[in-house]
Order: sequence, then C-alpha cells, then structure tokens
Amino acid sequence: MLTTFFKYHGAGNDFILFDNRSSVVSLSRLTIATLCDRKLGIGADGLMLLESPQVKGDHFYMTYYNSDGLLSSMCGNGGRCIARFAKDLGFKDVILKFHAIDGPHWAKVYDNSVELAMTNALAIEQQCGGYFVDTGSPHHVEWSTHDNNFRDKARAKRNEYGKEGVNVNHLEYRDEVLHIRTFERGVEDETLACGTGAVASAMVAVSQGKTTSPVTLQALGGQLTVSFDGTGPFKNVILQGPAVFVFNGTIDL
Repeated sequence: MLTTFFKYHGAGNDFILFDNRSSVVSLSRLTIATLCDRKLGIGADGLMLLESPQVKGDHFYMTYYNSDGLLSSMCGNGGRCIARFAKDLGFKDVILKFHAIDGPHWAKVYDNSVELAMTNALAIEQQCGGYFVDTGSPHHVEWSTHDNNFRDKARAKRNEYGKEGVNVNHLEYRDEVLHIRTFERGVEDETLACGTGAVASAMVAVSQGKTTSPVTLQALGGQLTVSFDGTGPFKNVILQGPAVFVFNGTIDL
C-alpha cells in the first residue's frame, strides 16, 4: 500500500510522520526500525502517528516510537513537530490540544518556532553521579566538559540505570552559553537535540542557581528555550524552538 509520509525536524532532532486519523497505518516494530534506519529506510530519530483524538476537546492524539521501533515515552521536539504537522494538515485553531503517552499538552505554532506545554516535573534527585528528573521521559543530567568521548561516557551512564536505561545529558557553560549534548535511549546514540532533555537540563541549571527561567540552551542542531515556575516541583513548563518541514514522499507499506 503506497502511503504518504512526511519528514520534520526540531533543532536537528528528526522524525517521520504519518497522518493516521483514518487508522489505516499499522506498523510492526521491524517496519518502524527499518523506516528510521538511515541506510535502509527514510532515516529518523523517531516516528510519529497523528491519530484521532482520544479525549473530548482535543485536536489529535500523538503516538511516538523511537528508532528502535518501540513505543516510547514523551518526545518534546516530536510534540512540537507534530503540532507544526497538524497546522500544515489544515488545523486552524491558534492553540492545538492533544494527548500523548504522558498526558495532555497544548501547542502554539508561530512562523519560526513552536511553543509546547510540557508536563509538570516533581523534583530533581541526585543519582548516579548526577541528577535525575522525569520530564515526560527520564533524564540523567550532569555537568561535564564536552569532548569526543561523550557517546561512550553517556552509553555507560545510560546502562547504570538498569535495563530500561535513561536519557543522558551533559551540560557545559562555554562562552557564556549553556551547551547541551544528549544521548537518547531507544535511538542508542547522540541526537542533535532533545526536547525533554533540554527541559530536564534547564531545571537542573535553575535549581542550582546557575541561571534563571527562561533558559536558552544550545544543542548541536539549534537553540531551544525552556521556561517554568518553581525549583521543584516545576510547573507551567514550556518548551520552544524550531519545528521544520523537510520533505514528503510515498512509501510502500
């Protein structure tokens, strides 16, 4: 069956998207992993289905899979990209409401960025030589000079959290800019940006008095801005940054 797909990225964090409001797209884990493979398929960090809403008053439901083909926890950049996708599909409302695996969200799409409401985070915990915080996805954050050994260090840290693992973020202040690098479980590699990782890292930086909200972070693929109230629990959490249409095509599923 020839099916139209769409490719978007949020600060270099890239995704394959399908409009599945008619529920005709059904993908196995192997198919998702192959589609996301950068040599065997379209290539992406993850894949999303925009589906019919499950909650009254919503515009759609977001289903997100990591590039390993498994259903994943929340993806912040994915949430911003699927909101841009919804607008491109013709949704007219200024505020788009949807649910994902972690609960309700709203998004506002601007010309050059998308603003996304994230879930509240309860607290930051000291763990495994750094800080753990759940921002819809579980994240380890630590201050570390960025170097060529990041992937190896992050992969080892990911595995310290057990079989399920964790996303790992390294923060560094350099030239008065807060730089972030993220290793994502499910992708099992560094990504050019991570929305929930940026949120977690901003919370750590603010809670330690390194900066104040709103926080701008420089990822490898672009800038993300995070704002919130409090120092734990964190409320009114907003993630903002670019969400860009790349291309579309058809593929035989």
